Amino acid sequence: MSRGPEEVNRLTESTYRNVMEQFNPGLRNLINLGKNYEKAVNAMILAGKAYYDGVAKIGEIASGSPVSTELGHVLIEISSIHKKLNERLDENFRKFHKEIIHELEKKTELDVKYMNATLKRYQAEHRNKLDSLEKSQAELKKIRRKSQGGRNALKYEHKEMEYVETITSRQNEIQKFIADGCKEALLEEKRRFCFLVDKHCSFANHIHQYHLQSAELINSKLPKWQETCGDATKVPEKIMNMIEEIKTPISTPMSGTPLPSPMIERRSMVGRDYDTLSKYSPKIPSAPSARALTSPLIDMFNNPATVAQNSERKNNSTGSSDDPSLQRSVSVATGLNRVKKQKVKTIFPHTAGANQTLLSFAQGDVITLLISEEKDGWLYGEHEDTKVRGWFPSSYTKLLEENEKETVSVPGPRMMQMGLQSLLFSEKIPLLL
Repeated sequence: MSRGPEEVNRLTESTYRNVMEQFNPGLRNLINLGKNYEKAVNAMILAGKAYYDGVAKIGEIASGSPVSTELGHVLIEISSIHKKLNERLDENFRKFHKEIIHELEKKTELDVKYMNATLKRYQAEHRNKLDSLEKSQAELKKIRRKSQGGRNALKYEHKEMEYVETITSRQNEIQKFIADGCKEALLEEKRRFCFLVDKHCSFANHIHQYHLQSAELINSKLPKWQETCGDATKVPEKIMNMIEEIKTPISTPMSGTPLPSPMIERRSMVGRDYDTLSKYSPKIPSAPSARALTSPLIDMFNNPATVAQNSERKNNSTGSSDDPSLQRSVSVATGLNRVKKQKVKTIFPHTAGANQTLLSFAQGDVITLLISEEKDGWLYGEHEDTKVRGWFPSSYTKLLEENEKETVSVPGPRMMQMGLQSLLFSEKIPLLL
């Protein structure tokens, strides 16, 4: 479709105006939108970093679990991979700012001045060429008027031919100028669109490389990640062995588990929250005599003269024919050498119930053994706090450690002197005071 010079000239001027009135304002708006885009991506990168830090922390928790250790490692690895991808995305958006936003800002500022100057120069040259053409056309009209009916028709005819050639040349020159101007205007417009497309193609290439690297990295890890969570009911073999060992009954009791009281049959009563003794009485050793073995000379220093009488009266009343040397040895042992009695510490509580021969205690109590030899799983002792004596199951206690034992104070010199004096009185040796 052919167009005249005027129409082409209007196209040229409208092209320049479109660049200045539409394209450049569009670029300024694009710059503002691009900056908002950068802020949104930066916020997303920061939020993603915080999110995957949280994933890593949960992974650390899972790593401490006996059954979820591998899953914990996967979560930590997922966090690490995504944080690397976020860092690469951040690098690409720095290129976005440098190659697009910065260049568009610089291009827009310079382009407004350049396009205004180019349009004005084109319009000025076009006006000058039109003025020259109009002058030549006016001169041609004058010559033609003079040549009509005049004497020198041949002379004016020659000048007329010169002006016709001049007018034709200037018309061709204007048409060429308009055509070149239109072409230049259209190319200016295209260069700007081409610049915009080229910058975004460059950024798209960076993003394409980023996605290729991301896909390669994730594809190398994803199958292993999915394998770890494929079966939520799978338990590691070591843990299963440990569980089976706990479930399987064994003959030797585990440490920390109380054994039942020896020779006591317990049964649960319906509607009651406690165990009671069986109707069959357990075979419990009888309690030893509660009478303490005391020295016959215990009060000798209060009334030394009565010691011999008390000793003789006691022998007569009991009819005892014990060896006096034995009595003396017992007296000496009682006064001079108090033996440290063995103690135990309870590891489980025990309730005697209605049986008065049994000893009740709580966990952590200390019991002094009065009979150190175990009889059918039972020990006989005295509760350190309540001073109550009785039988108790040996499996409910442990020997008190050496550093925990509370030893009886060693007799001092005064006690030793009392022991020696007792020995002297028992032998009926006069004592000089």
